[in-house]
Amino acid sequence: MFARLTTLNVRQDKIDEAIAIYRKSVIPAARKQKGFVAACLLSDRETRKGISLTFWKSEEDALANEENRYYQEQLIKFIDLMQTPPIREGYEVTASSAKAFRGR
Repeated sequence: MFARLTTLNVRQDKIDEAIAIYRKSVIPAARKQKGFVAACLLSDRETRKGISLTFWKSEEDALANEENRYYQEQLIKFIDLMQTPPIREGYEVTASSAKAFRGR
């Protein structure tokens, strides 16, 4: 299992818009990607920081959707809302209490 973490700093007046885009567009598009497991968005309205966590069956699946431009197409939806460039990181999921992640 592999997790991609993307951190965004959003303009104060655009937080609700960013959350709506994530719910209505990013999650449905992610579900269509090979190896997709789950996604969640963490938001801190005070600092205007958002963290997107997406989970993939493998690192190869996560990298493949960067190569097929899925990831870039999602980021473009937020370009006018961002205060700073996004930061992307990837991690192997090595332990989890979540039932969906066990045994992978």
